[in-house]
Amino acid sequence: MLDKELLEEFAELKKRNDAVVLAHYYVEDDAQDLADYVGDSYFLAQKAASIDCKTLVFAGVEFMAESAKLLSPNKRVLMPEPTADCPMAHMLRKETIDEAREQYGDDLAVACYVNSTNQMKAWSDVCVTSANALRIVERLPQKNVLFIPDQHLGHYIQQQVPSKNIILNDGFCPTHEAIDVAEIRLLMQEYPGAAVCVHPECPSWVLDVADYVGSTSGIIERCVTGSESDYIIGTVYGVLHEIERRVAAAGDAGKKHFHFPATTPICPNMRRVTGQKVVACLRDLSGEVFVDQSTAEGARRALTRMLELAV
Repeated sequence: MLDKELLEEFAELKKRNDAVVLAHYYVEDDAQDLADYVGDSYFLAQKAASIDCKTLVFAGVEFMAESAKLLSPNKRVLMPEPTADCPMAHMLRKETIDEAREQYGDDLAVACYVNSTNQMKAWSDVCVTSANALRIVERLPQKNVLFIPDQHLGHYIQQQVPSKNIILNDGFCPTHEAIDVAEIRLLMQEYPGAAVCVHPECPSWVLDVADYVGSTSGIIERCVTGSESDYIIGTVYGVLHEIERRVAAAGDAGKKHFHFPATTPICPNMRRVTGQKVVACLRDLSGEVFVDQSTAEGARRALTRMLELAV
């Protein structure tokens, strides 16, 4: 928790720089507490595109801040921790797209998870998030959909939309990939009435034991509004801060209990983003995000189409 002096400085810096702070649910608790808006990738992309300010501070990883800059090119976008990257964002070979386009021609759409580089987005037809991927893939006119870069989210969509030919890439989120179904099962034995809520970035064998599969915001909503007293959560531990905040606001503190696998799912990159770094980047105007103009137009087009199709 930040001290009073630092909080006062932060308030003055925000005012001076006409700044709005966006934070993902996975970053450190004190960074979430400083944010004007906390959300998942889809919600934050919407806010980045629509909010009125001169400066955006994006408490998240690189691809998120780059997307904010693409959607708001006239805003100054700052990253509190410029080295915070997403390994999955780089897990694609251009040849994978080229080969699919050659095979399927105009009856192929490339759907790119937002957890990706701008170059990857520019190669694609539309971006998706875990919150809107199912809706967007269903609405695409093409029968064949190359889903990049995450194989697990792609496999989940494949199961939900059998009318489409979903072609998978071999990328993955290391944190969700490491969630052990055996550890989930041990928790299920210990808390037999618990609702098992997992993210579709998890492998299929983890999804198979779940009562609920959904985006980060969906998991939070399920835990907050559900009637169960115990919840087993298969996503990054950072969501607990928002869950507990909302449960307390609803007057249910102490009535609900939240359990994570013994090998706690923590994103090492998101964890680097702290409240102190949020204040420091506003103080120094450091970590400014710039995008490669050679990929900006194509990447912006894919993101904009996502916002249009997800409505």
